[in-house]
Amino acid sequence: MGAILTQNTNWGNVTRAINRLKSHGVLRPKKLFAVPERQLADLIRPAGYFNVKARRLRAFLRVLVEDFGGELARLFAGPTAEVRAGLLAIHGVGPETADSLLLYAGRHLSFVVDAYTKRIFRRHGWCAADADYHELQALLASALDGPRGAPLLDFWQDYHAQLVKVGNVFCRTREPGCDRCPLKLLLPNGGAILSKG
Repeated sequence: MGAILTQNTNWGNVTRAINRLKSHGVLRPKKLFAVPERQLADLIRPAGYFNVKARRLRAFLRVLVEDFGGELARLFAGPTAEVRAGLLAIHGVGPETADSLLLYAGRHLSFVVDAYTKRIFRRHGWCAADADYHELQALLASALDGPRGAPLLDFWQDYHAQLVKVGNVFCRTREPGCDRCPLKLLLPNGGAILSKG
């Protein structure tokens, strides 16, 4: 649910929306699917774009409830490529949302390329300025073998979470904090490539 609600908003707004759903006792898939769309939109209002997100949530829930009995384990069972294709077929689920669902809820190795990841990699010159989602995802996947003996899934989740933190705190769209960033030493000699955003 959070992967859909966080589209075009910050996590604080998503938390408020989830808390509203929790207070109404509808956090289970079947209960949430039973909530009429208009009421659902009102409940998730803090997440912004609430009418659009209500439609997207209902589309996801329809598949989860009608095709998989409301069981996430069944939804995420199978090879990653097949599960990802199924998620992408759901209205409102794009590559970033599908990969977020796969990595965190489904425990599949599918790296999430979000705005923070793109911005950090472009500003550091670690990818081409025009690299698309799939190119950047392939670059990350090929580089993320994980420390020796560490569970690879945990490593990927932690790596993504740290990119989100760096992007949120330091590598902001406006007024980046390059001088305080923990990745400062990895910037190109001329500094951050800010024009590439």
